[in-house]
Amino acid sequence: MAKLNVNGTVREVDAEPDTPLLWVIREQLGLTGTKYGCGVAQCGACTVHIDGVATRSCVRPLSSVEADAKVVTIEALSPTGAHPVQQAWRALDVPQCGYCQSGMIMAAASLLAQTPNPSDADIESAMTNICRCGTYNRVRAAIKAAARGDVKAAGLNIVHADGSTT
Repeated sequence: MAKLNVNGTVREVDAEPDTPLLWVIREQLGLTGTKYGCGVAQCGACTVHIDGVATRSCVRPLSSVEADAKVVTIEALSPTGAHPVQQAWRALDVPQCGYCQSGMIMAAASLLAQTPNPSDADIESAMTNICRCGTYNRVRAAIKAAARGDVKAAGLNIVHADGSTT
């Protein structure tokens, strides 16, 4: 049995040492927000944070994750959706199909934690996730809005059925 600290809870998992962390997260822990896309660390749909660093979990063997490492999935980035990146994603209506978005959000949150005011070059370097829908311009705009802290001003003024706005 291996021990993992996932989303602030230490859990015991029974998996082969070479099992990708992605499958432990999804199949054993039931956290399905982290997606399988390519299985070769190219698309980024499987991005989680390990000790604050954006990590492609589809190629990270369980045995390589230390017991004291802190793994954070999209479910715990902000359970209420209040993280500035999540707010910017909503304000700028970033997702289309949405499949890659949990990985994109995790990569963007890691970037902003390490580089609070990223340049275009910083964003291009950090955001290597693939989006089949091509939302890259909105991703960049959302990252910049989250960095500035003005997601309301940057966003679309959407009025929801309940009268609230985004």
